[in-house]
Amino acid sequence: MIVRYALFEGEIHPGSEAEFRRFVKERLVPLWTQFPGAQEIRVLDGMARDEGAPVYAMVLAIRYPDMATCERALQSSVRFESREVTGELLKMFTGRVHHHVFEMNEYAPAR
Repeated sequence: MIVRYALFEGEIHPGSEAEFRRFVKERLVPLWTQFPGAQEIRVLDGMARDEGAPVYAMVLAIRYPDMATCERALQSSVRFESREVTGELLKMFTGRVHHHVFEMNEYAPAR
């Protein structure tokens, strides 16, 4: 399995935090959940970080069974629609968005 992350590195404009989160939930999550082949969508809202670490206001994680499925999703019309809507979201944000793909390995904690 793989996970494609969209890292929102930067800050939500002061006073826009609730509107930003509501916009994501109401406008973007419905699109992201339509990505073909997506098995799981997680939205992670930044809360705390180590001193000196970069600020990540939000991280979007979408899990796919394999890279070919991810690549098909990236070519889908709903992905292009979500990019347009994300442009509206970025008016409440200062920073950059970058994407990373990771292979997922799972390990259970020792008991």
